Amino acid sequence: MIRFGPSGNSTRFYDEGHVSSVDAPKWLAEQGLNAYEYSFGRGINISDEKANAIGELGKTFDVAISVHAPYYINLANPSGEMANKSFGYVLRSCEKVRAFYGNRVVFHPSTVGKMTRKEAVELTQKRMAELARLIVENKMDDCIFCPETMGKINQIGDVEEVTSFCKTADFFVPTVDFGHINARTYGSLKTEEDFEHIIVHIINELGRERASSMHIHFSKIEYSAGGEVRHLTFADALFGPEFEPLARVLKKYALSPVVICESDGTQADDALQMKRIYDSI
Repeated sequence: MIRFGPSGNSTRFYDEGHVSSVDAPKWLAEQGLNAYEYSFGRGINISDEKANAIGELGKTFDVAISVHAPYYINLANPSGEMANKSFGYVLRSCEKVRAFYGNRVVFHPSTVGKMTRKEAVELTQKRMAELARLIVENKMDDCIFCPETMGKINQIGDVEEVTSFCKTADFFVPTVDFGHINARTYGSLKTEEDFEHIIVHIINELGRERASSMHIHFSKIEYSAGGEVRHLTFADALFGPEFEPLARVLKKYALSPVVICESDGTQADDALQMKRIYDSI
């Protein structure tokens, strides 16, 4: 079953008087949504008790919960000590997603830094193998770990790179952020064929089962020469991408991903708009 939901809490959630994410699962279900991503972008600081409370309500209202690991993960850091910290952030995020009774951890792979892109990609690939070993050693291989396609040119994470990283182990499934892809390719995602090219590549490289269960981030994103600048809302008419062409491809290939909206403040409303578009096809 395909799922739709927001990353974090939208402005309207707070405007309607809610002050805690514990209210999010019920509120989202009332909107007609069934997914929710909790971000540890700036640090993992939620208690297990609160995660359990949110997770219990997620089960009650059939809202699947994923987490986004800290933004500062960098598997291409030349320092072994810093790489170990990045491994720790991913593993700690998995501990917490279990407290939410979820099973998906999204994480940023790496940045180029002072290396060449080729060197950074090769180091990231090596570190993905090390991460896979640690996941198995810690008996976390029942969870799904989702390296994300990135929006800035100097970040590692185009479609081919992320797909290659996911070949390291079966529990790696891509987070395909179509807003990021559109930003790093200066607005290339316009037609159904543009989206289909990406989906077919993932199916061919990883197989239909993993492609079907991919994690998707979607939002309109402003971009410049360096790629991503900032997230926008669906009301923006200048920057893309639009969701309908992707929805048609998801229907065509009968895929069942989790689709998370990262719009700026309107993420729940825009997630619901995506669900309506998908259901109308």
